[in-house]
Amino acid sequence: MKLSPKRLFKRNAKLNANDERTGVGMYDRYETDWEVRPGGMLVQKRVEGREEESILVRVSTGNQWHDISISATSTFGELKVLLSLATGLWPREQRLIFKGKEREDSDHLHMVGVQNMDKVLLLEDPAIKERKLRSSTLAQVMGVPCNSFIRAPLTC
Repeated sequence: MKLSPKRLFKRNAKLNANDERTGVGMYDRYETDWEVRPGGMLVQKRVEGREEESILVRVSTGNQWHDISISATSTFGELKVLLSLATGLWPREQRLIFKGKEREDSDHLHMVGVQNMDKVLLLEDPAIKERKLRSSTLAQVMGVPCNSFIRAPLTC
């Protein structure tokens, strides 16, 4: 099924000095393919074989910037996994803020409006940060190194 956007929406096109359409009506001459889904919803038809759009997201960690290239249809959870490689913070330790709101891992980037070169703020989860601080101070009091992966033999 092919429908012209001109038939769906009434737009007022303006002509510039060269008699070309500009403004809100400039896309009236393009046809769009539409399909009806089984539920009866009319949606724009997807083009097979088209690559997914990749966007560049700038992530601020307060004192550093990270430019992350990711698919526009990815989720914030997938962005956290990529950020864990760049920052060293586990995804469960990260909080991502976009447009003043903390985003859930299941939220898709394109659905909340993330576009190319948009900025996202990365914060460390305060509860996990406090837990790390407590464990490190407890380890210092007990005389145990914080992050020892190899246990030294006990000497008496």
